[in-house]
Amino acid sequence: MSELIAVIGGTGLYSMMDGFEMTRQEIVSTPYGEASSPLVFGTLQGREVVFIARHGFTHRLPPHQVNYRANIWMLKKAQVSKILSVNAVGGINPQCPPESLAIPDQIIDYSYGREHTFYAEDLERVVHIDFTYPYTPELRKTLLTAGENMDLQLLQSATYGCTQGPRLETAAEVKKLQRDGCDLIGMTGMPEAALARELSMQYASIAIVANWAAGLTGEELSMEQIELHLQHGMEKVNKLIAETVRLGA
Repeated sequence: MSELIAVIGGTGLYSMMDGFEMTRQEIVSTPYGEASSPLVFGTLQGREVVFIARHGFTHRLPPHQVNYRANIWMLKKAQVSKILSVNAVGGINPQCPPESLAIPDQIIDYSYGREHTFYAEDLERVVHIDFTYPYTPELRKTLLTAGENMDLQLLQSATYGCTQGPRLETAAEVKKLQRDGCDLIGMTGMPEAALARELSMQYASIAIVANWAAGLTGEELSMEQIELHLQHGMEKVNKLIAETVRLGA
């Protein structure tokens, strides 16, 4: 039995996938409340794949209100072993222009007030996880190999700074994150990655750059331009996911 791969992404991502054939949707109750969306099962490259819309099918959930625990628990309950997370980000590193893709290998968590662990209550003892390398190296390697097969340029090493949202950052905040060593800024990277680690699930991110981070160009950010960059970048994301699945991620 092959390992089940999940993709966590934006609304309607699965419907954009070339060759994806949906077979069913499934709602799974969780001890952590309602998940963002039902699970959407289907086949891609001859393998079963499951999708979940992080912000809900109508994109109603802001980053700080996503029920990350319910989403990850539901995927584990569905016997998912590997997760590909699609994250829209702002680019700080000069090698991260809009519409480019990065495969981060590190993360700094600036978020707050989010339910960030499964090990908070009714414990016999405190539980710690090793989070030295927050993204699974083997799964990252498969993504990078898929990119090479497609002649797709990927930033192979990057630090993702996870901010609270839903507002975008100030120019001063971007300068601080830049000094901290962040290459990318997003709002959904944590606690998702840590929760996957707590449940022993492989996890990697495909970061799609929607804009230059605030203050880097001297211009205010345009939501219309961000949406356009995401639309163009998602074409590459879809192909990368398909090739990664074909390789048996």
